[in-house]
Formats: sequence, structure tokens, C-alpha cells
Amino acid sequence: MAKAEVSSLPLFPFIGPDSNPFIPVKGSDLERLDGPVSKVRLALGGWAWLVTRHEDVRQVLRHPGFSSDQYRPGFPVLNPIPSKQEDASGLFIFMDGEAHSRFRRMLTAEFMIKNIRRIEPLIKETVDETLDRMQEIGSPVDLVSEFALPIPSMTICHLLGIPYSEREFFQDHSRTVMDRNSTPAEVDAAWGALGGLIAELISFKRNSPEDDLLSRLVIERVVPGELREDELVSLALFLLIAGHETTANQIVLSVLALLEHPETLDALREDPGLAPGVVEELLRYATIVRAGLPRQATEDIEIGGQQIRAGEGAVAMLSMANRDSSVFGDPEFFDPKRNEAHRHMAFGFGLHQCLGQPLARAELRVALVELARRFPGLRSRTTLADVPKHYMAVTFGLGELPVTW
Repeated sequence: MAKAEVSSLPLFPFIGPDSNPFIPVKGSDLERLDGPVSKVRLALGGWAWLVTRHEDVRQVLRHPGFSSDQYRPGFPVLNPIPSKQEDASGLFIFMDGEAHSRFRRMLTAEFMIKNIRRIEPLIKETVDETLDRMQEIGSPVDLVSEFALPIPSMTICHLLGIPYSEREFFQDHSRTVMDRNSTPAEVDAAWGALGGLIAELISFKRNSPEDDLLSRLVIERVVPGELREDELVSLALFLLIAGHETTANQIVLSVLALLEHPETLDALREDPGLAPGVVEELLRYATIVRAGLPRQATEDIEIGGQQIRAGEGAVAMLSMANRDSSVFGDPEFFDPKRNEAHRHMAFGFGLHQCLGQPLARAELRVALVELARRFPGLRSRTTLADVPKHYMAVTFGLGELPVTW
């Protein structure tokens, strides 16, 4: 496509400092789209097809003719990614086929629902400790730093076997990796620093294994030669970053939604059994992957009546698919009793669907129920419009959420 044609396309992602956390695409941006499958100009260069309907998004994400390999020439990159290292291929989210399946199989059992249920007491203990600290600090507090971030950070540290004392180190560097404003050099430097920490831990656990995921992967995969140590470093880095940043953003957006609908907070306090349904609707309503999932066609494929040629990029817009009125009645409204909420695609779809979704659901459920129970007078100290947004992060979140009770 000619440069002049590309420059006339709508600039994507449709995210800015004035973005409403609960409106994935504002009306003025929707009006610039030609239809459910429409060309957009990418902020990091090039163009792609933006796919917005629920069924079309499902088709893109399950079709073997779409690649997830962001290192392919011409791939529609939406966020800075670390430089490709031929000797460190544990970033399986950027892989296709058997290469992707190889790493995923090593982790599947760890994140099965039955194993997550086994650690729910740990999640509850973590949530209780966090709420105790909030009570000690006293009103007001920032719910991001004192609640949303500590819960998934402490949980993923425990699962992986990373000392929680290192949390500030990995949170600071993770933020750099997940920031679309970061330069490639800054991403590489942050990735390298985190990799050094993980490599030291792997070396320690090889000699002194403990009851954690890193130790099990070292003993069961690295020692027998099934997994290289550098591959484990990349694999652990992905789990560390994805395991706390994404869930933290989902927790705080979920709390904000509930503060806008206090009757649901009251209902959770009275009946914690409502939590699973409420969580599914929150995942649909406050989808944190606002920029969507990028793919590249490896063959000519028709999506939603539009021919996408081999080599062209496509972006599966999860947040818009979760507002498709053909699937969700009155999709712009938050309905905690919505029967079809479970059809959301907040965790993606197909072979690359989020592996850690049982853990994220458990953390959300326990965190929201206990917060409602412990702080019945919880309320925001700012308006929805004034809440600072992390709009340049890979997953949409809030800079802070000051609350009182």
C-alpha cells in the first residue's frame, strides 16, 4: 500500500489519556472505520486489518493460517518487543505450531483448575495480608499500589519461587517492557536485567530445588535435557511479567467498575457465591487488552467477507468482540447476571488462549469478595473521568485509584 494511502487511514490503537476505561472505542473513532473488518494505520508503522466482530475474531485466532510470530518481516507489531535472540526461544507466545505447543505442554498441568484450587488458600492469605495493610495505613489509600498490584505479584512470586523482596526490581523493569513508549534499547535493557535475576535463581535451584515451578522445570526439564537453561529464562520471564501486570490491571478496573455499580459490591458482600458470574461479566466489560491481538496471514484467508492476503496483518480486537450485540444483549451495560458473559474473549481464543486464566479468575474472585466484605463503605475519591489511565501500557490499566471508606 502506498504511503499516502496508509497516512489517510485511522491511527491505531484508539487509546489516549482521555480514554474511558469502559468504552473500548469511542464513537468518533468508530465512525472512521469502513466496517467490521477495516484497514487501520499502526502507531509503530505499517497498516493492518482491524477485526471487530465476535465470530470474525474467533476465526482469526483459531485459523492455522494466521501467525503469532512477531519477528516475521511485516508483522503488525503493536508494542515494543525484545530483540530476537536465537539462543533464547522461551517466548512461546510469539511461536506457531509445534514450537508453541512444546512449551505450552510443559506448563499446562501447573495452571489446571485443580491445581489452582489447591493454592486458593495461599491466594486468600495474600489477599487478607494486603487488606490488613490497607487497614493499618488507613483511609485514603491508592488501590493500585496497595491492593491490585501486591496480590498477583505475591502470588506469581510464590508459584515461580522468586523472593518477594525482589518485587520492586521486577515491577519496575516489567513496566518498561510493557510500556509502548519504551524504546527497543530500553526494552532490551529491562529484559536483560530481569533475565539476569532469573538465571541466578535457576542456578541456585539446580543445586537446592524447592516446591515451586522454577525448581520443577529445572529438575524435570532442564536436567534431563528437554529444555535449555536459556529457554527456561525466557519462559520464566514471560510468566513473571504476564502473571502480575495483566491481573493487576484487571483487578483495579474491576474494582472501578464495581464502585460505579455499588449495588453489585453489596450483593457480593451478602452472597459470595455470586462472584464467578460477576467476574465473567467484569472480564467482558473491562477487557484490558484494548489494542487487540496481532496476527499475520500466511495464506489468503477470507474473514467477515474481506479477503486478507498472505503477508498482510490483522488485529483481533478482543474488547470490541466483547461488545458485539449479536452475542451480548445491551453490550454497553454492565450486567452481573448476564447469562452469556462466559462467551467473552478477554483471555483470547484458540491455541494461544491465555494459559493462566484459571489463576487470574481465582485471584479476581477472592480479591473482590474479600474487599467487599472488609470495606463495606469503600468509595472512590475521584471521578471516572479524572482517574489517571495507563493507556500506553500493553494492557490497559489505571495509574492510581485513590479510595476511602
